Amino acid sequence: MTPRPESSGSRPKGTAGEKIPEQPTAAQKKSAAKKTSVPKQAVAKKATAPAKKAAAKKTAAAQPPATKATAKKAAPAKTTAKKAVEKKAVAKKAVATKAGAEKAVAEKATATKATATKAAAEKTTAKKAAAEKTTAKKATAKKATTTKATAAKATTTKAVAKKATAKKAVAKKATTAKAAATKSTATKSTATKATATKAAATGTTAAKPPAKRAAAKKTPTKKAPTKKATARKTGAGKATSAPAQTVPPEMELGVSPAVGAADRDRLLNGTHHDPHSVLGAHPVPGGVAFRAFRPYALSVTVVAGEVRAELDDDGEGFFSGLLPLREVPEYRLLVEYEGTVLDTEDAYRFLPTLGDLDLHLIGEGRHEELWTALGAHPMTHQGVTGTRFSVWAPNALGVRVAGTFNFWDGTAHVMRSLGSSGVWELFLPDIGEGELYKFEITRPDGSKTMRADPMARRTEVPPATSSVITSSEYEWGDAAWLDRRAEAPAHEAPFSVYEVHLPSWRPGLTYRQLAEQLPGYVKNLGFTHVELMPVAEHPFGGSWGYQVTGFYAPTARLGTPDDFRYLVDKLHQAGVGVLMDWVPAHFPRDDWALAEFDGRPLYEHADPLRAAHPDWGTLEFDYGRNEVRNFLVANALYWCEEFHIDGLRVDAVASMLYLDYSREPGQWTPNEHGGRENLDAVAFLQEMNATVYRRVPGVVTIAEESTAWDGVTRATHHKGPSGFGGLGFGLKWNMGWMHDSLEYMSHEPVYRKYHHHEMTFSMVYAYSENYVLPISHDEVVHGKGSLVSKMPGDWWQQRANHRAYLGFMWAHPGKQLLFMGQEFAQGAEWSEAHGPDWWLLDPGYGAEPEHRGVRDLVRDLNTVYRATPALWRLDTDPAGFEWVVGDAADDNVLAFLRLDPEGTPILSVSNFAPVVRQDYRLGVPEDVPAWHEAVNTDAARYGGSDVTNPDPVKPEAQPWHGRPASIRLTLPPLSTVWLRPA
Repeated sequence: MTPRPESSGSRPKGTAGEKIPEQPTAAQKKSAAKKTSVPKQAVAKKATAPAKKAAAKKTAAAQPPATKATAKKAAPAKTTAKKAVEKKAVAKKAVATKAGAEKAVAEKATATKATATKAAAEKTTAKKAAAEKTTAKKATAKKATTTKATAAKATTTKAVAKKATAKKAVAKKATTAKAAATKSTATKSTATKATATKAAATGTTAAKPPAKRAAAKKTPTKKAPTKKATARKTGAGKATSAPAQTVPPEMELGVSPAVGAADRDRLLNGTHHDPHSVLGAHPVPGGVAFRAFRPYALSVTVVAGEVRAELDDDGEGFFSGLLPLREVPEYRLLVEYEGTVLDTEDAYRFLPTLGDLDLHLIGEGRHEELWTALGAHPMTHQGVTGTRFSVWAPNALGVRVAGTFNFWDGTAHVMRSLGSSGVWELFLPDIGEGELYKFEITRPDGSKTMRADPMARRTEVPPATSSVITSSEYEWGDAAWLDRRAEAPAHEAPFSVYEVHLPSWRPGLTYRQLAEQLPGYVKNLGFTHVELMPVAEHPFGGSWGYQVTGFYAPTARLGTPDDFRYLVDKLHQAGVGVLMDWVPAHFPRDDWALAEFDGRPLYEHADPLRAAHPDWGTLEFDYGRNEVRNFLVANALYWCEEFHIDGLRVDAVASMLYLDYSREPGQWTPNEHGGRENLDAVAFLQEMNATVYRRVPGVVTIAEESTAWDGVTRATHHKGPSGFGGLGFGLKWNMGWMHDSLEYMSHEPVYRKYHHHEMTFSMVYAYSENYVLPISHDEVVHGKGSLVSKMPGDWWQQRANHRAYLGFMWAHPGKQLLFMGQEFAQGAEWSEAHGPDWWLLDPGYGAEPEHRGVRDLVRDLNTVYRATPALWRLDTDPAGFEWVVGDAADDNVLAFLRLDPEGTPILSVSNFAPVVRQDYRLGVPEDVPAWHEAVNTDAARYGGSDVTNPDPVKPEAQPWHGRPASIRLTLPPLSTVWLRPA
């Protein structure tokens, strides 16, 4: 700021360092003594009236006497100006002439040169303040009173001027005020501009000029609530019973604490990225500024220990006040609404709850416990209980939290942006479990959208869509299970799976009610695992959970997350492992969920050709984005670590691997090598599998992959012929076997000889991957019919084919999976609306024995299977399998040996013809002295014709099928027989 030229008006002359020889009068001494004996607040109060009256006059000469001391010293204007020179000489030791006085003002302007630019930006406010001389003088007196200074008294009495000599900073302020009272308009303008510059330096712009605010509130409208409280900022120096305090020099110049116009607009519009820099308590020149944003509040009072100070109502929900404190205290807010007063912590006084390491790992996509960093977490922060909210929304202009705790109006709960991480965070005190919430996001175009939390760990019951604050207090009882589940890898252990759709297995049951029935049922049937169709939250029940919106939340349809933990725990305690369908391939377009979450493609790919899933009307994830990949990898870990899930069956892997999946030419873009492989998805799957196996011992991942992709279950660091490392899955669904074998079984037996290869082809590639043989939900729904209804013939033949097929499946290399209802030959296809037809097992139903017989067979298959290592120990090793006869197409017969590592065999023979074959000769190893039936699917107890081999069968020395010995068997119609060494 350039110093203004000297005024042409007359000024008293003097020399540098000149002192006024007058001595204090008796009245002045008495006044000074009195000042010493009373608190400063009282002095300020007494000084207020004469100071204001003096400011109202245009000249010091015309000023009427205010006190006895003032009356004695009244003099012409020249004498008054001379006293001003005396005061400057005492305070700064170099003011003697008119030029010297102007130089002092110039020096003050020079001292604030650093803020000159900002002062210029507020030129209009400064000019307005200069034009209102009387109001400016009153603002100066009021400010001095608020900060417990005695500058106003010093401007009118010689005693105060002498006291100001002892305090250099106060004397400077008095000099400025005195200079403003002279006739010189130029000098007054310079002083006013310097004051405006100081206010600008604090980074706060008042809603209206401070001078106007001071003039508008000459006296306080409310008294302080307690005797020991300090005066309100607008209390004009009202005396209190608090003792006098020494104001440090840096607090002498008070500033307006009100939120500036620009910040107000951004806070009101939900576009502020750093509300904590504005709201809350902040040290400023003159003390500590308190600012609160509480729409609909009638008043806001700061409570800090014994100090209670009501803040000014600045309009539109903003409240502010300046307290003469040395540092920011611990404080609370009393917020008065109509009919109630809320006693609460200030959300904007807390430090961030996320550290630099969290943000660094999120940015790199390596935060393996992402669920602990993002989302809503009840916690204790800086000694205060509340909930930390955090969300990744890098394209948002602003984010606010709305919920039941603020009547779904997030205006006052503005989140802060944590740098370039794209993460927004806010700690809300006194908010706890059970509250509903969403994030109100301001998009780049300024529009707003209300979104459920992508990291929500609990949700409302659909069709409601809000997220729910939750924390777990569950105490697990499955330590023994977890200790032993890693003893053997899944592909070398018995592994038979019962697939369940929880909402329809027993419709109407909750997680806890299911926990009382499902574990016992599965254990009784001998299954080693259950596989749960997706339990993550989904809006449309008809999707069976495969269109997920809440990736971190078990569906609320059946209970809370801890209720789901209880179910898993009970299954483990029953000796049953828990697999879960996991869906990282796509997500629905619901406008409250992930789609264009912050106004732009975020979780989905930015390229529309890569984003839209052509089959399901959903969106595909952008696997090349660090944060998205992290979201999914951490989600896999979350289910395994937080819910003790033993394995993840990954849905629709093929749709992830190929850029041209279900797309016509021109609808997809080749990768950087010109190929059709989705390299980002490959890298994601490799990272997910490697991370899960590293962090969670004993867990298995299973791919639903329907193509011939090379190396689905190969280790990620082993490259195959295609040049890719393996995807790293533990097991893969054998979709080829399932389609081929069901195709064969659907033919009438008379035609099966023409399709014999469909039952043998699987052994050509059986050891290329680690396979699961799935008879899943996909095969028994949508017009495909149930498993038994796929079989040809009459009802008896259908059930016989059904039993024979299960026997063949359990003996074939690979693990087994059977969908619920197929274990008792349900005739109707599955519907999620009513689930399995349990009434078929009602003893009052006439055909009940036939259905119960099929279920008994499944139990016996599992029992023998688990007790026979030859059926599972070498599932992925060719040494564990030998054909006995695979080309008897005319007979519809298939026979093979399964072997354990010690060479102990079990013989499986299937006759898929509806005729009995007597004395059917089969080649066998010569070192087995006798064979006896372990399972015969035609046994009467299963509902068969009871054609059996009841006695041990001894080999004959007649070579057959290339073997040195053979046996003769009676093969029941439409059956599978297992024989093991006697």
